[in-house]
Amino acid sequence: MTTPQGEYTDDVAAFVERFAADLIQAGMPRMPARVFACLLASQEATLSSVELAGRLRISPAAVSGAVRYLDQVHLLSRQREPGSRRERYRVLHDTWYGAMINRDALLRRWADTMRAGLEVVSPGTPAAHRMADTAEFMEFLQMELKGVLSRWNERQTARATAADRPSGEPGRP
Repeated sequence: MTTPQGEYTDDVAAFVERFAADLIQAGMPRMPARVFACLLASQEATLSSVELAGRLRISPAAVSGAVRYLDQVHLLSRQREPGSRRERYRVLHDTWYGAMINRDALLRRWADTMRAGLEVVSPGTPAAHRMADTAEFMEFLQMELKGVLSRWNERQTARATAADRPSGEPGRP
């Protein structure tokens, strides 16, 4: 368990490795998964490359490659330390929302590519059926994802509104 001072305990390290293993199983590369899980579990708002390397017992080069990947997939934010070339890394409060927004663009691109592919294969062939089904599925996911993200925004707004109410009012514990 993390102490109030933000100490990186054995329990926190075990959680980081467990969540990293889940991310790895879902397809994320090993080092980015470990760095992301460490940032997520950190009591501090940001961590430096040196801090990440120390906590995860990895080289600064491994941290550099991991944060490059995480930045490309929009799972972390970089910020410079004032007056320094050092960067600090943070997980944004809406990381998962941002990741899903990026998936929306990916789904659109895949659907468009499948539709373009239909132009180069013979109609009615097994390849044409697979490509059409894939395009339709990607378009379906894209539409559903928009609804899910909209409902998430509504939920976050309601939660923020409830947090502003004095205790004991409806919608507030």
